[in-house]
Amino acid sequence: MKPGRILTFFACVIALLALVGEFFPRDGVMLGDTHIGFASLHTLVEARQPKAVAESPAEPPEMVQARDSISYYRSLVQQGDLRFWLPEPHYLDAFWRAAENARRSGRTVRILHYGDSQIEMDHISSRLRVHMQQRFGGGGPGMVPFRTITPSFSISQSSDGELTHLSSFGDSTVVRSRGDYGPMMQCFRLHGGSASTSLRASRSNSVDDRVKHFSRFTLVHNNRGNHLKATLTDRQHKASYESGSDDGGIGSVTWQLDSSTNAVRINVSGSADLYCVLLDDGPGVAVDNIPMRGCSGQQFTLVPQEKLRAAYEHMDVGLIILQFGGNSVPYLKTSKQISTYCQSLGRQIDHLHQCCPQAKILFVGPSDMSTRLRGQLQTYPIIPELIDSLASTATTHGAAFWSIYHAMGGYNSMPEWTRQGLAGQDYIHFSQRGADLMGDRLSQALDNSYRLYLLERKMKKKK
Repeated sequence: MKPGRILTFFACVIALLALVGEFFPRDGVMLGDTHIGFASLHTLVEARQPKAVAESPAEPPEMVQARDSISYYRSLVQQGDLRFWLPEPHYLDAFWRAAENARRSGRTVRILHYGDSQIEMDHISSRLRVHMQQRFGGGGPGMVPFRTITPSFSISQSSDGELTHLSSFGDSTVVRSRGDYGPMMQCFRLHGGSASTSLRASRSNSVDDRVKHFSRFTLVHNNRGNHLKATLTDRQHKASYESGSDDGGIGSVTWQLDSSTNAVRINVSGSADLYCVLLDDGPGVAVDNIPMRGCSGQQFTLVPQEKLRAAYEHMDVGLIILQFGGNSVPYLKTSKQISTYCQSLGRQIDHLHQCCPQAKILFVGPSDMSTRLRGQLQTYPIIPELIDSLASTATTHGAAFWSIYHAMGGYNSMPEWTRQGLAGQDYIHFSQRGADLMGDRLSQALDNSYRLYLLERKMKKKK
């Protein structure tokens, strides 16, 4: 066949498909149990238009002179893509006071960052940690489980010994318990034998130097009325701890070294539930990365209030971040389902308020996520309504809300993030670069809040 005829044939086919697309019902048709859709040419062209991913927000030139004004920072905190939804205007002030005073008073104020698989490997948390420790002091990678579950690029860990993994989340192979999970919603149970964990700072040049040194170690545990012995060793130190059978219940042991190190080993023997190890360096702020793969944020009420409160009392918690919602998006189809889910999240927030009353709570909503509708990738239709409902739920229950969906550009922003290598081909999870960028945006949003706090405090002093 001649090339001219081939070209004419394809042109006719394309024209015919375009014609069908224009007149085919927009919502498709049902053929038995099968839905058949057909994208119009206009829709396909529109979907191809890239939605630019903005760099980290820069200060507009016209705002240079106004950057120290209360109205400027108030607008950043209350409006725009990096805004907060707050239960009351000064909600985060108590946290900022605690963070400011931490270094002077010798405290380590903790930010507990709970989340689903989006924060695994210390994603997002690591950037927030750098920002907070640069401003308020502190060091070390923070809270880790006694035995690693998911790897982290901020800390290398290896463990041995016979330990039973108890977890409130995970597949059917995980052992459940009656709420004996601790602050990480999981723990490792030692049954009268011995075990050890070795912890070494990351050697990666991409990891902040503050994370690579630690001098203060805390093992949070529940010895369940049994004998527990724990020993910490490094190249220069060896320190032991021993509890008796009359010391039953949730407790902690802290080792403070006279100089920082980058590698330690903790050996334990006896019987206990090992909740977590805190790796810190100096007073300031610690940011703890607590990933809970597959979770929708409804696990906290599985830990009885008295147990979770007792565990939190061994920490100085200033802020709890809950980053959930993405795992529920594919299963939420109706407004009623969204309402039921948000009611459950409201109970989680109430539970955490009761268990850790001094801490502020920030709920971080899910990112944009793409699904294929009528032959093209689009935002899950339920996401905008879900974001609105999550914001309302958080503030109604006395928590702040921040939206990753808005921070990345809103509707149909995920395809462009994927195109630029900021998200994976599943159109759900961020890449390392994307997670770093989102961590920087969350840090920028919090920094806006802190600057507003400083300016308002300065104004009060003048009065």
